Amino acid sequence: MITLTKDDTFWVVSLNRPEKANSLTAAMLEELCEIIEGAGEARVLVLTGEGKVFSAGADLDEARAGLATSPLWERLSGAVAAFEGLSIAALNGTLAGGAMGMALACDIRLAVPSAKFFYPVMKLGFLPQPSDPARMSALIGPARTKLVLMGGQKIMAEEALAFGLIDRIVAPDALMDQAREISDHVLAAKPEIISGIKAMI
Repeated sequence: MITLTKDDTFWVVSLNRPEKANSLTAAMLEELCEIIEGAGEARVLVLTGEGKVFSAGADLDEARAGLATSPLWERLSGAVAAFEGLSIAALNGTLAGGAMGMALACDIRLAVPSAKFFYPVMKLGFLPQPSDPARMSALIGPARTKLVLMGGQKIMAEEALAFGLIDRIVAPDALMDQAREISDHVLAAKPEIISGIKAMI
């Protein structure tokens, strides 16, 4: 349910469970962690999904069984944040719940015009994953973060762009082309320059 495509140092990791809105199981989270933690040879890491939804968050059955508070979510976003190359979330559709953590941890977020963003943890009676509020607040500010996490608001793509939650809105058929174009300079650079610029930023 996770597809990894490698084009030399350009890696694409795709959530491939479209019949379930790419909702994430513990096994999928574990596989994502292992792929990203082992992506040292990659210079670019693109996270995307199959179908019209990037991810609806946790699989509901597994969430009720404890997945909603699993440390795997934090391990995943931490692995994305620690990646020394360029990480791009190529959001092919709606992003919800705990799945937002991996996108927040990416360096750049692209999204299709139909994408919606929401994180209904308060309504469900859970705290968000530990690092998510700080990462979201760094992107969009504390008040807007409260609008999402406490107000339960669904943010549409245009508003997400205005907030700074995403960096560009891209047509669905151009999403991967845009990710590749943004990656060109990185793919041609020395690894120490890539990690050096990230560290300076």
